[in-house]
Amino acid sequence: MKQPWYSKKWVVIVLHITAWTLLFSLPFLLQRSYENNGEKHIDHSQEERNFLIIKYILTDLLWVAFFYLNANLLIPRFIYKKKYWEYGFLLVASFVLLMFCDWLLFEQFLKGRTYQLRLAILFVIFPFLFALAASTAFQLIRDKMEANRLLKEKENENLKTELSFLRSQVSPHFMFNVLNNMVALARKKSDILEPSLIKLSSLMRYMLYEADEEKVPLEKETEYLQSYIDLQQQRFGKNLSVNFTVEKADNNYDIEPMLLIPFVENAFKHGTGMVENAEIDIELRAKNNLLQFSVRNKYDPTSLEIKDKTSGIGMSNVRRRLNLLYGGKHSLLITPNDEWFMVSLQLNFH
Repeated sequence: MKQPWYSKKWVVIVLHITAWTLLFSLPFLLQRSYENNGEKHIDHSQEERNFLIIKYILTDLLWVAFFYLNANLLIPRFIYKKKYWEYGFLLVASFVLLMFCDWLLFEQFLKGRTYQLRLAILFVIFPFLFALAASTAFQLIRDKMEANRLLKEKENENLKTELSFLRSQVSPHFMFNVLNNMVALARKKSDILEPSLIKLSSLMRYMLYEADEEKVPLEKETEYLQSYIDLQQQRFGKNLSVNFTVEKADNNYDIEPMLLIPFVENAFKHGTGMVENAEIDIELRAKNNLLQFSVRNKYDPTSLEIKDKTSGIGMSNVRRRLNLLYGGKHSLLITPNDEWFMVSLQLNFH
């Protein structure tokens, strides 16, 4: 799966640096705003002001360090493993360490002043709680996003596996019927056996090499259907009337391979044999980003249940495959009546 631009390492680093810079620049921006509005401010000497800026920057670096320490180390190693007492102890130790660092910086840069512990605790405790809450939320959200990403990848892999499995179940069913046709032609020593074998070879090439693609041009899928119909019509001859109507598409559309053949197979399966005046009508249109595919065949209602017991699971597969690929962007209607069995498929190309 392609990595989104915003999850690239250098982008994340730049975003973090920008966020910290904006956050820690707020006091300076607010101070200038107060000065421009005539607000009073404490008058420090230039040297003392420089010391305060250095202390402020070093203190900010300590908060940044605590933020990532809690997010990347303490939470994964203690909270996720339910070591709450150890985590609490380390938080107290971190707070004490931060207080010590604050005192050390104060003594280093503001030697002429008295360090007031109670006031210092108030100044440290609120940033500490803010950094603690922000880093905890940051880590939880990051872990949630990572879990969702892994779940999405797993779902995609499962989807690919299931689609491959469903497609492989369609292919043997088709090959079984076509090979039966070849056996029948061989027994009759028909002159059309050789061109039929050539046509079967092209079908197998399509199934073995192109059907593994995610999508193929609709034109190739149509040629595949036409070849299959030709081979079947050779078998039944004048005992079966087949009408295959294809309107020229208004665009170059792509479709998942082997998606339409189960409907045609089903029509030949149930529309031949003991059916009087056997007829199969197939229509395919592709316009305005919409595919309309219909198959209807005469059939004997009394023999439908018997044939279904040995017909494999092609139709149930194609329903499942359509749901996986198109979800609510397709409609499939199967309407049997006393004489005709009709299938109508409509789907949006995407």
